[in-house]
Amino acid sequence: MMKNHARNCQGTNLDVNYVEQPISHSDQSTVDEESEVEYSMVEDMICYKGTSVPALPKDYNGCRDGHSLPSSCTGESAHGKANVDEESISPYACFYGVTRKTKEGWLDKLSPQGNCVFQKRWVKFDGENLSYYNNEKEMYSKGIIPLSSIKLVHRLGDNKFEVVSFNRIFTFRVEKEGDRHDWIDAISNALKSDSRVQNSHSTIMTDKYGFLDLRGYKAKICVVLRGSKVWLHKNEQDFKAGVGITVVHTNVATVKDIDRKCFELSTPFRTFSFTTESEREKQEWIEAMQGSIAESLSDYEVVEKIWFNESNRSCADCRAPDPEWASINLGVVICKKCAGQHRSLGSNISKVRSLKLDTSIWSNELVELFIVVGNKAANSFWAANLKSSEELDMDAPPNQRLEFITQKYKEGKYRRKLSSFLTQEELNKALCQAVMKQDILETLSLVFSGADVMCATGEATHSTPYLLAQKAGQRLQMEFLFHNKLSVLPKIDSLSEAGTHSNNSQSTFLCGFLHKAVNTTKAVTEKRLKEEFSKRWCTLEGGFLSYYESDKSATPNGRINITEVVCLGVTKSDLTWGSGVSYTFEMYLLSEHIFSFGTDNVEILKDWTRAITKCFIPEMAEILTKRDYELIGRLFYKDVHNLENWRAGWFALEKSQLCFCPEQDVAEEDSVHLKKLQELTVSIQTEKYNEKKDVLLLVEKGRTLYIHGYTKLDFTAWHDAIRKAAGTDGNALRDQQLSKNDIPIIVDSCIAFVTQYGLGSERIYQKSGTPSRVNQLLDQFRKDARNVKLRIGEHHLVDVADVMKRFLFEIDDALLTKELYPYWLSALDVQDETERLEKYRMLIKTLPRANRNTLAALIGHLYRVQKCSEMNQMNTQSLSQVFSSYLFQTEGETKQEVNVIEDLINLYVQLFGVNEDQVKQMEIENSFITTWKDTQIAQAGDLILEVYLEKKEADCCIIIRVSPTMTAGELTHAVLETKSIIIEENVVWATFEVIENGDLERALHYQENVLEQVLQWSMLPEPESAYLITKQFQVANTIKSYLAKNIKDTGKAGTLKWREEPSKLLSGNKFQDRYFVLRDEKLLLYKDAKSNKPEREVLVKSLKFYFGLKKKLKPPSSWGFTLCSEKQQWYLCCDKEETYLEWLASLLSAQHEGDLWQPNGKLYVSSVMLTSKLGTMGLTPIQESTNRRKMEQIQKDTRKLNSNDLLHQTLREDIHRKSHHLATCLQHSGVLSTSGQEPNKRTFRLGQVTAPQSDTKLRLYQGSHCPGQAEATVNKMYFGADTKLHSKLMQELNQVFLKSDPPFKK
Repeated sequence: MMKNHARNCQGTNLDVNYVEQPISHSDQSTVDEESEVEYSMVEDMICYKGTSVPALPKDYNGCRDGHSLPSSCTGESAHGKANVDEESISPYACFYGVTRKTKEGWLDKLSPQGNCVFQKRWVKFDGENLSYYNNEKEMYSKGIIPLSSIKLVHRLGDNKFEVVSFNRIFTFRVEKEGDRHDWIDAISNALKSDSRVQNSHSTIMTDKYGFLDLRGYKAKICVVLRGSKVWLHKNEQDFKAGVGITVVHTNVATVKDIDRKCFELSTPFRTFSFTTESEREKQEWIEAMQGSIAESLSDYEVVEKIWFNESNRSCADCRAPDPEWASINLGVVICKKCAGQHRSLGSNISKVRSLKLDTSIWSNELVELFIVVGNKAANSFWAANLKSSEELDMDAPPNQRLEFITQKYKEGKYRRKLSSFLTQEELNKALCQAVMKQDILETLSLVFSGADVMCATGEATHSTPYLLAQKAGQRLQMEFLFHNKLSVLPKIDSLSEAGTHSNNSQSTFLCGFLHKAVNTTKAVTEKRLKEEFSKRWCTLEGGFLSYYESDKSATPNGRINITEVVCLGVTKSDLTWGSGVSYTFEMYLLSEHIFSFGTDNVEILKDWTRAITKCFIPEMAEILTKRDYELIGRLFYKDVHNLENWRAGWFALEKSQLCFCPEQDVAEEDSVHLKKLQELTVSIQTEKYNEKKDVLLLVEKGRTLYIHGYTKLDFTAWHDAIRKAAGTDGNALRDQQLSKNDIPIIVDSCIAFVTQYGLGSERIYQKSGTPSRVNQLLDQFRKDARNVKLRIGEHHLVDVADVMKRFLFEIDDALLTKELYPYWLSALDVQDETERLEKYRMLIKTLPRANRNTLAALIGHLYRVQKCSEMNQMNTQSLSQVFSSYLFQTEGETKQEVNVIEDLINLYVQLFGVNEDQVKQMEIENSFITTWKDTQIAQAGDLILEVYLEKKEADCCIIIRVSPTMTAGELTHAVLETKSIIIEENVVWATFEVIENGDLERALHYQENVLEQVLQWSMLPEPESAYLITKQFQVANTIKSYLAKNIKDTGKAGTLKWREEPSKLLSGNKFQDRYFVLRDEKLLLYKDAKSNKPEREVLVKSLKFYFGLKKKLKPPSSWGFTLCSEKQQWYLCCDKEETYLEWLASLLSAQHEGDLWQPNGKLYVSSVMLTSKLGTMGLTPIQESTNRRKMEQIQKDTRKLNSNDLLHQTLREDIHRKSHHLATCLQHSGVLSTSGQEPNKRTFRLGQVTAPQSDTKLRLYQGSHCPGQAEATVNKMYFGADTKLHSKLMQELNQVFLKSDPPFKK
């Protein structure tokens, strides 16, 4: 409540829409600064229990729009000028605006071009401004007339009235005479009650003013920044008269530098793109708007509470009034000027936070800590020995201010000495006793006199002072210790002992000339200019690196404390940065500075980096310094051993190896092979006290590693270096990004894609792809193969095959290596097959590891392809003729080269140690894959689906033949036609996919492929529970109506309850409030409406959108939906049905670009629909007796199969073991009928046991053959109607189909 109190005094308007209600902080920009206010008491509003709050500080005097508040609402602090008694304002006081009549509705507005043309506009009068819009949903007006700019309003004939401003007349027309009276009455009464002197709007003070180009407007417009509002005016005359186009509130906006002379002001509802005359003008506008945004988001509640302690009303260092910053670990409240110098000490010495802006850090405990201690008590320690002559003046220059603050806090020059403690052990013991009491000042004195915050307490359970404080229930002690756990302050008493690195630091000495970079906030890798390096004499002594103007200079230009280094980077590049600079090293400090030095001699570089690492790398991590590292330093990490708590560790990046060892535990060095990463992503995680950290996630063969740095600069350095090392950095095979099988991802992806979709494609490797598509795909793989996903809808088989051949031909050395070329050919001279096999094995072992693994994968793939040569016409000889020139990198294949490749394919099983079970598995997979391929091209082999009509009951089950090309719209039409259902005019029918035991359902888009969706059920935890149902889309008309009203407004924003699976680390598993924005086909997730940067964003088109939520999640409301992406699921809940339907409509419209409904009367009748009946049998449920007769005949046919067939035996032994009743078999060979026609292709179906009315999803249909044709169907695969196919077998069927792009990643 105090925050509202302060904001009302500081804000610019009083909200007229909420009469006699407290003003919310979100409505601060709707209060007029000169409006009449009244002061009242609210007895039932409790701000603080048992306390009173002093008067508001002088910050609240000023009004952002240049006006001042009446004295009755202006409070003054001890430093203010108003004659108001400090105790005259109660902490329970609130301010209310006078009641003003509001009005809104549709009016006809006379066009400014004249010609008596009236345009329909949505017009609003809120008691402050009269504005008009295109429709009632628009957030930003086409025109706005402030009340202060209106001279008078009067009526005209024909239900019209005029609003006369200082420079224009606005004419409106209503439909009814009564409405006109209401409009005139509302505006006239507001004019009468307005006590302001009407004057030119331009006389009001502005923060920034100028003319800019705005996208969508032909001429420049006048842009005015006034407080927390950006006013847009058509021209200068309108600006002077106060008439505007619209006004943008900066508390919901962000500003972004787009391009040269261009910047954007973005809100959740619209983006305004501006263009300036110069780069300098652009920067001025950006800085002004950023300042306005920051100020508009300021929170005054923390300020008021901390200022409750009178000593906190002046800066702890210079005594400047009304300080708005604090050092949360030192326990002092400071002014803005001193805060800047505190930052230069580094966050390990002083953690500076704003009282108004960094609201997330200010927990109740931290605020109470500052109230309890206060500047007076804190200075009784920090400034106990400060003489009056040495005090810092509030107008002191920056260098003097920095010197004083450094001496006071870093060196402890003025602090109180604790003479009673003689040893470190005594200090630590005293700290353990102090944290169990309430005296925070005693704990502060001990910590900053040298007591170890992380010292051992001697207790097994409560092993640190923090845990002791927790045991004693001392919340404030815990808070103080938490913020000082990483503080590094020199122990300046006689009891000070050498730190961990002091021996190395003191014994290390080095001097010489180096080239120092001028700028200390950029890394060398940002390609600096030559003149940014200056030659300096440098010395490393006592743990400090000092640099001088020359070797004759007595005073250093600067000094770097090496113990503050958290990361050391080394750049060895052929690029010369400047005169004498070929090699550089960068030191990243805790104070968020980078110091870069260069030399022209690699040995000098090694000497300096070796000496520096001795000063800050501990002995237990010394092994890392012996590596040829690019980066070395300290990071926080979590791995599989402990994913709950962050641990400190020392890391070194050497080429593509990230090596590390823990800081505390005695453990061996560990490493991550960056080329083999399956995932490399950055996310923002919220730690305790809402501290946000950038976290880098690395996944290698299922092993997970999280890391984050000390500062943004060192984290960025590690992230960039790791990303580069994990990428493709050369054209050799060893330089490529590798899969989990240690072969290049490009080869692995292409092999998987061709295996999945191309085994049945005729002459797949003899065809050429489209050069432009091949080049584009190859470039994508070379840039970042890890993020290239091959999809059958987006990529062509021949293009993918060409990409793999091109890659093999263009790598630096041939896969079989040019060095071994004559030896490969000489193997053909060996006549004995066993001896030739051994020679091939020897040559394969001689290959480099990457070549050997890639060759094994490629030859295995070619072996698989030739096994299906009856379909694809690619036998061993054909494949050898194609690939010999690519594997040897020769211009044209010779007979010997072809013979070598042919031998490798034929001898694949013996050469690479493939066992019999693996061969059987490959044959089974080939059978399933080619069966799927046959189904795609064979009309008689279409799959059968059971579809329910309106409800999931046996009598409502309809059997439909579905080809791989059938769409959901065609399926819906076929189901309705079967039951002779006539579609009424306003009724929308659709087919829904139902999963998760009926908890979730999704309306299939009328153009969506049905079979593709059904096959993806195999990836579900319970695929048997999924089914299709055709029914009326109940909310379709509501969606149509909403979209019709918002035809121009494609965005949507609002707060929803949100949860995700799998949940990210530390995010929890409960529903949380999040602010969502749907814009530009993206769904953006913000922490709240004030957030400038989204936490997540997803493309709407990449989502599957299910109605409903899993019941086991216990959602807070029944109005929810589930969004499924490739890697995770989002669960969203709305508080009411109306909001749910609006989001539903907006998301569906964005996903399908407004194309939601099949055009009436334009249904495309395909051959699939015409033949969607089973021969002469109607599409009705099969009766139990029919099923029994069919199954008896099928069993007879099955007994006639050749029981000695190897593959038949494999299926009966392997598949029967996985499913309960698998009465099926598979015959590989294809037999031509006597007429010369190819027999029907094989298909498969998935059945379920138990009841006759089963939940079967896919069933086999072999054309219109009768059951008696046993011999003619001997080469077909049947799965019985009353058998159940286990979910694990379903996954096995689809493991190849969906390997590269799984629809759900659990």
